Amino acid sequence: MKKFLFKISLYIIGVLLIFGILGSFADGNTDDNYMHFAVKKPQNIVLGDSRGAQAVLPELLSQKLGKEFDNFSLNVVQSPYGGIYYKALQRKLDPETKNGLFIVTVDPWNVSLDKNIKKESDFPEEHSPLKNMHFYDLSPNYEYLLKNYSRSWFKLYAEREAAGKSSTYLHKDGWMEVSVNMEKDSVAKRETEKVNFYRDLAKKQHISPTRIKALQDIIAFLKSKGTVCLVRIPASEKIMEIEKTYSPEFSETMKHIALKHGIHFFDFSSKGNEYQYTDGNHMYKESGKVFTAQIADSILGKTKNLK
Repeated sequence: MKKFLFKISLYIIGVLLIFGILGSFADGNTDDNYMHFAVKKPQNIVLGDSRGAQAVLPELLSQKLGKEFDNFSLNVVQSPYGGIYYKALQRKLDPETKNGLFIVTVDPWNVSLDKNIKKESDFPEEHSPLKNMHFYDLSPNYEYLLKNYSRSWFKLYAEREAAGKSSTYLHKDGWMEVSVNMEKDSVAKRETEKVNFYRDLAKKQHISPTRIKALQDIIAFLKSKGTVCLVRIPASEKIMEIEKTYSPEFSETMKHIALKHGIHFFDFSSKGNEYQYTDGNHMYKESGKVFTAQIADSILGKTKNLK
């Protein structure tokens, strides 16, 4: 019996050792979220959905503003403005932050909700890793892998960054780098799909008072930690037309919120045609560099004593 238990113990130790080694290969290729939970807690942060994740490059912000940034934007299903995102932000942000700079990106969709949803327990982000994660600064983060990584752990090694970056690569600073075919026909096809998606979404959703309140709660929380800037990220002309019909007063609402909280609102919604998009909704990475520089310049033009 003792020999049997000894063999079982050795087997368990061996399995744990293998999984421990495999987990150490988790990186920006693992999935679209892992790196958000595997870096030190930031004092300067970018919030939003997938538009923000792809359009705002922390490295460029750092170069122009003299502060290290982290982009904590996931996507419209996992990180819309709400109680879960708010609580996650409180866990993510360095608790010692006193003079931070926070860029809160908005579009109509990250403050919207399905018209048929009445209870917060039915909100889509209830299934987000932001809901079940406790540790946000462990590397490797085995909590994340155990709770939120459903693929074989052997793929962590086989698909590691050293073998080549994936088409959706999440940098350590939270920037989602997307590499896709940018030929005209490919872009047009993806844009058509997005336009159809948002037309359908506009029929099902509405601007949510609960999400608007959460956005303001987040702004108030961040104001106690530093300087907050509200930024509206544009999309292609076709997507922006849908947004104008869906929520014609959206920019005015954001302007009102900014005035109420004494923060700056930078509205780029009229400049959509100045950028290139991978699918009409998300900025191509080269345009993201231009857009990020414009955000930084806007902040420098309005905000003093950042450092």
